[in-house]
Amino acid sequence: MTRIQKTAFVLIALVALVFGLTVHKVLTAQGQGDPTALIDAGIILLPQSRDLPNISLTDQNGQPVRVDELKDQWSLLFFGYTFCPDICPTTLAQLRELKTLLPPEALGRLRVVLVSVDPQRDTPTQLKQYLGYFDPNFQGLTGELENIQKLANAVSIPFIPANTDKPNYTVDHSGNLVIIGPDGTQRGFIRAPLNNQKLAVQLPLLLKREG
Repeated sequence: MTRIQKTAFVLIALVALVFGLTVHKVLTAQGQGDPTALIDAGIILLPQSRDLPNISLTDQNGQPVRVDELKDQWSLLFFGYTFCPDICPTTLAQLRELKTLLPPEALGRLRVVLVSVDPQRDTPTQLKQYLGYFDPNFQGLTGELENIQKLANAVSIPFIPANTDKPNYTVDHSGNLVIIGPDGTQRGFIRAPLNNQKLAVQLPLLLKREG
């Protein structure tokens, strides 16, 4: 390697280092914390936020909810169903535990929402009873299958509708969580399986952001 090549290599390395430190500083200043630590905790932020579709679903109290109006708090959306044999009860129990690990100011900024991928069986009454086993403050949404699919596709959490003619059918779905900001846009994901110890450290840093 010639002297010119060595000099160029050193300059490129320095530029890369300065750029990396600058990005790290900007993200930290925005309240996102260490981006490497966020990823290690399973938090994946989108480079650009996504709008939610303008559709209406029904909550566990039978009230209509516009999904593009989930605002004023950060929301964690989990697509599951009440007859799920494994992923859903495990995830909801982990989310219940996570809430006990978060500081009060973080809890006040966060809502947990179960979006049913089995609206045929998941009536508002069924959702309310089921969520009550985990945390009565968890919210549930159900509605027309077409609208639920539209929402799931918009946030990149697709699921496979079940053959409801079969008895005791199951629904294939993801265990990832969708992060919705207080402005009502999708900000990212939390990968499954959840690591509550790491999330308890990193999630409050994200929730400090106002939007």
